[in-house]
Amino acid sequence: NCLLEEENILLRDTRNDYEYSIGSFKDTINPKTQKFRDFPKWLKEQDFTQEDKNSKKVAMFCTGGIRCEKASSLMKNKGFKKVYHLKGGILKYFESVSKEKSIWSGECFVFDERVSVKHDLSVGDYDMCHGCRMPITESDKMLKTFIRGVSCSNCFDKKTKIQKNNKKLALKLKHKK
Repeated sequence: NCLLEEENILLRDTRNDYEYSIGSFKDTINPKTQKFRDFPKWLKEQDFTQEDKNSKKVAMFCTGGIRCEKASSLMKNKGFKKVYHLKGGILKYFESVSKEKSIWSGECFVFDERVSVKHDLSVGDYDMCHGCRMPITESDKMLKTFIRGVSCSNCFDKKTKIQKNNKKLALKLKHKK
């Protein structure tokens, strides 16, 4: 928390856009990446000056600590001098920092059947669209664009009518067995 409250800090979420969408630290840079492999391209597009690389503190985090370790390594290799990452990731932060002292907002996406966890590591409030894997809320499921197992508001317009009908048919056949 102390590092994140310092001036001249670049706080970078190394997670994917759909993970960022349900929770993050305040003032975090969302790189809007779809997969971690997009990080080097994002970094190159930022066009950081040598002065930025020498003077700015860069703090990064991810769910469990692995992606931010890799991102830290890459940034150091690209000439950044003051690079930090959250060891153990957000999940370790949740274990180590009380909810009252936490500066995290929202839930944390996890890669298992829970979809997300709250600060106390209990199961979160999100479900997942099986059409695009985006986290969705109960209110998202009430929209006309939500078709269980097929689409949600994030992917409805990206699916063709044939794709939607094929998935619906496959779901009906699966439930008849």
